[in-house]
Amino acid sequence: MAGKIGVLMGGRSAEREVSLKSGTAVLKALAEKGLNAVAIDLGEKPAAQIEGAGIEFAFIALHGRFGEDGTVQGLLELLGIPYTGSGVLASALGMNKIATKRLLNSVGLPNPRFTVVKARPAAREGFDETAAVIAAEMGVPLVVKPCMQGSSIGVHIVRDAGDLPSALQNAFRYDRQLLVEEFIPGVEITAAVLGNDNPEVLPLIEITSATGVYDYTAKYTPGKSFHIIPPRLPQDIQDRIKDLARQTFELLGCRGFARVDFIVGKDGPLILELNTIPGMTEVSLYPDAARAAGISFPDLVERLIALGME
Repeated sequence: MAGKIGVLMGGRSAEREVSLKSGTAVLKALAEKGLNAVAIDLGEKPAAQIEGAGIEFAFIALHGRFGEDGTVQGLLELLGIPYTGSGVLASALGMNKIATKRLLNSVGLPNPRFTVVKARPAAREGFDETAAVIAAEMGVPLVVKPCMQGSSIGVHIVRDAGDLPSALQNAFRYDRQLLVEEFIPGVEITAAVLGNDNPEVLPLIEITSATGVYDYTAKYTPGKSFHIIPPRLPQDIQDRIKDLARQTFELLGCRGFARVDFIVGKDGPLILELNTIPGMTEVSLYPDAARAAGISFPDLVERLIALGME
């Protein structure tokens, strides 16, 4: 298989706690498969940690910066250690929501209308003035997202234009660039993609939450969100979503696995974002999609390693 496997987890991003849960689940699955695996909680000297562990393969269970954004992938390339998931470029593109949107637009793949807000001009012009310009151009409701965060950290749904200045200020705590996107009411769908050169889309999942908002709490608290498989959508819409998910995966140059999130509004499915390292916790979407396809969690982990070794 892959010799000694290092499960890279934890790290220094705002998604550290989620990563530790993902990594722990992966370690348990590897133990069930009888594979030799060790946990590596990456700190300030990741190269020394990885080299010191003497691993022959890396299972990346990191989320957010310094793990999902191409940096660790580049380090592993330099060290000559194969790893799960996408390479440097696809990881960097997938982590950067603005770059992803611009790529989608370049080939005409449908996604919500958006604008970009940068910290320095916004501070110079004033948050009230910046918000007024955005509201006049885009209207409300809007979604404010840090460019390079996951797990809904720093995300705000703004239904009243008067709340936009504070939403911008709060989101700038997490990034120097923000994506401000039109809010599309509709059905939230996620598509798990698995494979390398000929990727397959696993059964789609419709997401609902106890609060009506699929935020950090809903994502990682058992009982706060509900995964409906198959979605309550016509088959032609489901087929369209699967096709768009595959196109997005291939457009960014992904490998191994990824999850593409959608909103299905009155005009059909729109692509929201792509996650190159989906959550692997007990309440995560990707393992649920795999189970619906008849792939147990240990088998999924083993398959991701095989794809990484190709």
